[in-house]
Amino acid sequence: MKAEIDKPINSLISTLPQVGSLEWIGIRPERKKPLKNVLELNVSVDGGLEGDHFAGKYSLKRQVTLIQYEHLEAVFSIMGVSDFDPGIVRRNLVIKGVNLFALRDQKFRIGEVVFEGTGYCHPCSRMEENLGPGGYNAMRGHGGITAHVVSGGRIKIGDEVRLVVNE
Repeated sequence: MKAEIDKPINSLISTLPQVGSLEWIGIRPERKKPLKNVLELNVSVDGGLEGDHFAGKYSLKRQVTLIQYEHLEAVFSIMGVSDFDPGIVRRNLVIKGVNLFALRDQKFRIGEVVFEGTGYCHPCSRMEENLGPGGYNAMRGHGGITAHVVSGGRIKIGDEVRLVVNE
């Protein structure tokens, strides 16, 4: 155990043995409209998520938003909701089984696509509208991350989510 404690932090940050899974995909066909749930889609370096109204228009730092399934459970529990729709929090991808914050500033693969985590995805005031009073505060610390596309391809529900090492 002592050897693990003595490891430099950078070594620990670049070690993520857990493998997650892609549980949900949502795109925004139009501004301020509900997200459309899809089972698979193409992702490109220049365009981001095919069919999303931000495709090709958004900052390269925020082509895709991701949220952790386990955090959705926490948010909806705080809000007293037992049956929830992931689209209500307006994130593109829901990931289960891996700590998304560990992927910030790292490259990671989902299916054929390589992403790089670029920052935190903080909640916006729309969470009050979508989740109800207290929705903004329920999302604080649970908003997920943003990412840009490093190499494109296809993603689908059930794809593995894993840290890219030496690729």
